[in-house]
Amino acid sequence: MTESVKKPWYQEIFSVEPHEIRAVVLSFLYYFFLLGSYYILRPVRDAMATSYGSDPTSLSQLWTATFAGTLVFVPLFAAASNRIKLQTLLPWVYGFIVLTLIGFYFLFESVTEDRWVAAGFYVWVSVFNMIITSVFWSFMADLFSRTQAKRLYGLVAAGGSVGAVAGPAITATLVKAVGTNTLLLISAVGFGITIVTVLLLIREKERLRIAGHDPQRTRLDHTLAAHSFKGFSLVARSPYLLGIAGFVLLMTWVSTILYFMQQDLIARLFETREARTQAFAMVDLVVNVLTIGVQVFGTGRLVARFGVTTGLMLNPLLMIGGFIGVALMPVMLLAAQVVRRVSEYGIARPSREMLFTVVDQESKYKAKSVIDTVVYRGGDFTVAWVQAGLAWLGWGVAGVAGFGIVVCAVWAWIALNLGRRYENVTGDRKSTLAEAAAE
Repeated sequence: MTESVKKPWYQEIFSVEPHEIRAVVLSFLYYFFLLGSYYILRPVRDAMATSYGSDPTSLSQLWTATFAGTLVFVPLFAAASNRIKLQTLLPWVYGFIVLTLIGFYFLFESVTEDRWVAAGFYVWVSVFNMIITSVFWSFMADLFSRTQAKRLYGLVAAGGSVGAVAGPAITATLVKAVGTNTLLLISAVGFGITIVTVLLLIREKERLRIAGHDPQRTRLDHTLAAHSFKGFSLVARSPYLLGIAGFVLLMTWVSTILYFMQQDLIARLFETREARTQAFAMVDLVVNVLTIGVQVFGTGRLVARFGVTTGLMLNPLLMIGGFIGVALMPVMLLAAQVVRRVSEYGIARPSREMLFTVVDQESKYKAKSVIDTVVYRGGDFTVAWVQAGLAWLGWGVAGVAGFGIVVCAVWAWIALNLGRRYENVTGDRKSTLAEAAAE
């Protein structure tokens, strides 16, 4: 009788194979510095929005400008991918962010309390936020297979959540001591470190390819030759990609509805920009601490046991309950926002990103970019004006919450059908939560 070989501790706890360790660690650090740097800016961005105006019409104007900016930058990114090799383009995405942050620092130093400068910063951060995270997950889908994604995406996503804890903690701690302007430079340093992790991960992907451990068998030493709007046509022609787009659109509607409510609440409770920045940072901190535990210990196990369909459906189902709570007791708003963000970042986002592991490389970068930016910001834009219209009609918290319940019901239906489509492609049929309970 042979003795069983005891697995290393990292395989027992995290289900990471030895040849995957370096790629997982680098991916974790990549997402840590990426979201950490962004989350230093996020409270500053949200405070800038209150400087422009916290009423529904003012916020709708900002979201409209953000959508317009996204429509400009997504084709520019696609055009760049047509002319610049991916191994060069990926780090320079973040290099460009560093340059713009330094530019805004000097602009804020020379102009103070300008409503339009605040609006410009808000729009730019909102535009590049979607692009940088889309590029990250495109790279992950180009690095890991669908089976690896089920085991590893929760752990990789936790890197971002740890960064998302560190970012607002830095902001909340330093903003009153150094001011909002200096936070831009601190964030720029973080994005600079992100560039280093990208370069190391590009080298690691090539090492895995040569060793025969790269399941995607793709290379980064080439361009994605196609026209600048190819991503739009890829989405339009694929029912699978259209399903992902529909999922993202309604997810965005729900998050924007709650975001507007939160903006109004914070604006009424706190008077100064610094106090609002600190309040937003504290909310981010609570959300991201809770998310880390879900991602490290829950995401991989839940998806492995119940499948991607359950991972996709959990967020909309929880938010139906959240909106019911807000309709009955408006003080539940912040609790509903926390539940939404934890379930989205901890379960729905990794599950959604797994869907891209089974598409071709062009779709990973171009179609995904359109969905993660244009569709996402299009959702912000459309529901922002819907929200403004509901306010004009005199709808209160309960009415808006009722609208949110309807949106969540449609969102859950799309999640169910999208998950089933993915399972048909991969053959990964799993029990749903209800079916497991009956077993």
